[in-house]
Amino acid sequence: MIPWTLIDTAMMPDGGGELRLKQRGSEFSIMLGTIELMNNRLSGSEEALARLSYERVRSHPRPHMLIGGLGMGFTLRAALAELPLDARITVGELVPAVVAWARGPMAEVFAGCLDDARVSIREGDVGRLIQSAAGEYDAILLDVDNGPEGLTRSANDDLYSVGGLRAARTALKPNGVLSVWSSAPDAAFTRRLKQAGFAVEELSVRASTKGRGARHVIWMATKTGR
Repeated sequence: MIPWTLIDTAMMPDGGGELRLKQRGSEFSIMLGTIELMNNRLSGSEEALARLSYERVRSHPRPHMLIGGLGMGFTLRAALAELPLDARITVGELVPAVVAWARGPMAEVFAGCLDDARVSIREGDVGRLIQSAAGEYDAILLDVDNGPEGLTRSANDDLYSVGGLRAARTALKPNGVLSVWSSAPDAAFTRRLKQAGFAVEELSVRASTKGRGARHVIWMATKTGR
C-alpha cells in the first residue's frame, strides 16, 4: 500500500489546533489531530448540500449563494454544476492555507472551479459575512465544522446558536434557505432552527456518491414570511 505523505500544515485560528494535508497517490486527506475532517474519496453528502439547496431556490432570479467552508471544493463544484450562468457564489474560508492548497497541491481535485467567473473567495470568518448582510443571499450553505457541535473551533458555536441562526435568517432573501451539514443528528439544533423562525427539514444522506458509507445529516431551513 502507498504510504501517506504529509504535504503541508496550517494552524487554525484561536488555538483550534493544526490542520494537516496528506496525500496517498491521488487520495487527499485533511486531518485535525487524529480526526479526518475530509477525504476526496467521500463527497456525496457535501455535493447533496449544494444540490438540495438549489432545488429549493431554483425559481429565484440570479441567485446568490454563500458557502461557508471551502474544504476540498465538493460543495462548490456541485453548486457550479447546478446554478445558472448569471448566479453568484461567495465562498467564505477561514484558513488561508486551505485556499492555497486548492490552487496548489489539490489543483487537480478542484479542476479550475475557483477560476469560474461566478465564484468569489472571501478569506475570513463566514459568520462575519452573515452578520454584515441583510436580504443578500438566496441560500447559505454551512459546512464549517463537524456539525452544530463545534469540533474544530469553539467560535463556531456562535454560528449555530439561536442568535447566529437569526442572523442567518436576516441575511437571507424571502424564501431563502439555510442548509447545514453535520456528521450526526442533533435534536437540540433542530429545535434552535425552529426557535430562530425557520421551517425545518432534516434529511439523511450517504457520505459516498455511490449511495454507500456512513449517513450524514443535512438540515434545510427555509425563511418563511419576512
